[in-house]
Amino acid sequence: MSTEPWAIGLVLLATTLGSFGPLFLKKASGKMSFHPKKLIKNRNLIIGVMFYGITTVLFIPALKGGELSVLYPLVALTYVWVSLLSVKFLGEKMNKMKWIGVLLILIGVTFIGLGS
Repeated sequence: MSTEPWAIGLVLLATTLGSFGPLFLKKASGKMSFHPKKLIKNRNLIIGVMFYGITTVLFIPALKGGELSVLYPLVALTYVWVSLLSVKFLGEKMNKMKWIGVLLILIGVTFIGLGS
């Protein structure tokens, strides 16, 4: 079975949207309380979980269009997006080692994509 381009596109969309989940969870952690009423009112927590849910819903049909060994490693791109979005929206800093990590992820995903 070969991997369809639409399946790769769907996974890329899922990784992009999915990278917003951890950002909202990070924001939610500042007001985190394990009291049930406060959990339900934590808007950032709800939004973060929703992004994870949307990502899962997008990923499932993508699996139908390709090989798991090609599509699932693309999920590693989420780490790239989270790193970049953390800089932009949370004011986090990227150091040399983090940039090397991002580069290695991109190289690895490229090798897996070329091997399909």
